[in-house]
Amino acid sequence: MRRNDDWITELHYKELIKPKLQPRDFYWDNGNMVMTEEYHKRRGSCCGNVCKHCPFFPKYVKMNKQLKES
Repeated sequence: MRRNDDWITELHYKELIKPKLQPRDFYWDNGNMVMTEEYHKRRGSCCGNVCKHCPFFPKYVKMNKQLKES
């Protein structure tokens, strides 16, 4: 059973465990993993999976490497 006043365990979770569980490359939205625009840019090409943050133009064309204009 977990105690509410166990600040050391809470700090350990917040500082060491949680960052590993939630990388900056994606986030969860209604049970779906959503990749960030930065992740796609580092990946280098479109995956063609109709991603929410697709940075390529034209969008959703697999292996497309042309980034959209900023």
